[in-house]
Amino acid sequence: MGELLINAKTEQFGRWLLLFHQLPSNPAYLRVKVWRRLQGLGAVAIKNAVYALPACDQSQEDFEWLLKEIVEAGGEAVICEARLIDGLSDGDVRGLFNTAREIEHREIAQQARALSAKLGDGTETELRADCKAQFARLKKRHGEIVAIDFFGANGRETVDGLLGALEKALSEKPMEQPANEPASKSAVQNLKGRIWVTRQGVHVDRIACAWLIRRFIDERGTFKFVLPRNYVPGENELRFDMFDAEFTHEGDNCSFEVLMAHSGLDDAALRSIAEIVHEIDLKDEKFGREETAGVRALIHGICADTHDDEERIARGSAIFDALYASFRKKKMSRASVSTQIKKS
Repeated sequence: MGELLINAKTEQFGRWLLLFHQLPSNPAYLRVKVWRRLQGLGAVAIKNAVYALPACDQSQEDFEWLLKEIVEAGGEAVICEARLIDGLSDGDVRGLFNTAREIEHREIAQQARALSAKLGDGTETELRADCKAQFARLKKRHGEIVAIDFFGANGRETVDGLLGALEKALSEKPMEQPANEPASKSAVQNLKGRIWVTRQGVHVDRIACAWLIRRFIDERGTFKFVLPRNYVPGENELRFDMFDAEFTHEGDNCSFEVLMAHSGLDDAALRSIAEIVHEIDLKDEKFGREETAGVRALIHGICADTHDDEERIARGSAIFDALYASFRKKKMSRASVSTQIKKS
């Protein structure tokens, strides 16, 4: 319930708790201790010695305990509840939180990929035991980061998918079929006329998924944008690219790739777009697509220019429409050249 309050209050009212503090010069370790405590709480610095948390009962309790430690160590501190009027906006502060969490999500993703590579096809008992221990530490750390990911930073779904794949690989009874097995025709029909739910603040993977849905899967589908935590889907709703969604990251595949596979879409032009979306979203340069940097810049520009999710999807869809047409034209040109060569 606390997680829901954090998001609801900050989104609706823009309320923040601020901790102002001043530390004595001695003991020297106190600065490091306080800094680590603030990092553990997920607080962000908005000025020197001024840290913010979203306003809720849990945040207040966390800051009060830290204030007590600071005062007992000979320092000074004060907690206040504030609304931002000028200078930094609520969106700016949410951006600080999201940037911090995105870095941490990315670090966990890198470690998960390294562990997956280490595990490989090895079946040695000692290797698997070591990998299980590393996996347990990664999963624990991921849980700690999620607990302070107040605004649903990009990157969590990537980590969820990677850790899910690792857990299956380390399981004594792995699944008999891959999770992203293409859906049957009857299953694809069940995707028609749905309400498609995703997190607020859509970015490349969610924009691309929305384009894919409207153009190839469910042209009459509607979209709903919700807070990133604790959402319970209603009747006729399908979630994508969010925690516990029906369509989200699986293993090292982004949500766009997963949605394509589950929808039975097999199109060379779409696969090219999927590779670009994958590289932008997972930041891994897996396919070496020359178009990735340009598309990334365009999507970032759209997201910087507007916070309206429907507008982001509309403007992003124009980019993916153009990409799809370009890849289809290239495919047809190559096919035409190949036919002419055969005839000659």
